[in-house]
Amino acid sequence: MKTMIENESNYTPSNYRTPDGAPTDVVIFTIVSTERLAVKKSMPTRELYVLLIQRKVWPFVGQWALPGGFTRETETIYECAQRELKEETGVEPMHLEYFNVYSTPGRDPRGWIISHAFLALVNEGVLKDRKAAVDAMDVRLFSVSEALTMELAFDHHQILVDALLKIRLQMLSTTIAKEFLPAEFTISELYQVIQTVVPEFEEKNFIRKITSTQSRKGIIEEARDRNGELKSSNLHSQRAAQLYRFTDHEPQLSIYS
Repeated sequence: MKTMIENESNYTPSNYRTPDGAPTDVVIFTIVSTERLAVKKSMPTRELYVLLIQRKVWPFVGQWALPGGFTRETETIYECAQRELKEETGVEPMHLEYFNVYSTPGRDPRGWIISHAFLALVNEGVLKDRKAAVDAMDVRLFSVSEALTMELAFDHHQILVDALLKIRLQMLSTTIAKEFLPAEFTISELYQVIQTVVPEFEEKNFIRKITSTQSRKGIIEEARDRNGELKSSNLHSQRAAQLYRFTDHEPQLSIYS
């Protein structure tokens, strides 16, 4: 029996099984700051949080899950993730990136569902007025440490674990810390944000390395006012500290250098 060679004239999509859906799942990270109740000024405590929704529809009714939804025929996978993020946070994403695909058989009881996962980094101020979408009973921020102990819907626990590993690697090799900071910040605030995402991070010579090491030089710059004068802040310290801002420069680092 000869095997028919497929070509333009005899091709038919009925020869192939197509997935029952192509959803996106979005891991939305933010850092929540809490001011310390102290007589002297001090840095706030910061903790990494993730946004979860409580499902309102089958499957996994009432269970917490990552926000997401099915891609429409009129949009790309990335456009779907943008739409879902805007629906859940009410804003256009500042940092949204694709990081993995999940296709384990049986991951979704609705059928052969291949999910494309994205991660988003959102400043905490953006999420203050969040509201649950029509397909969710509730929407809430959970500390990542708590979320990792929860029984999330589908394979969302694994997706969260993978996303956390991704941003921890990026926090030490890119400038994504800017997504969690105000436009102008102190070196102490930058250092604290890095440690919030990567708790084991410790660098005694951080100030020197971030401001003068050749491979990193130019990533941040001193903040100045309209007259060119240096700007400082004593919001979290007794003595005024120099303010900095990120530039558009991205470090070109190598594991061999």
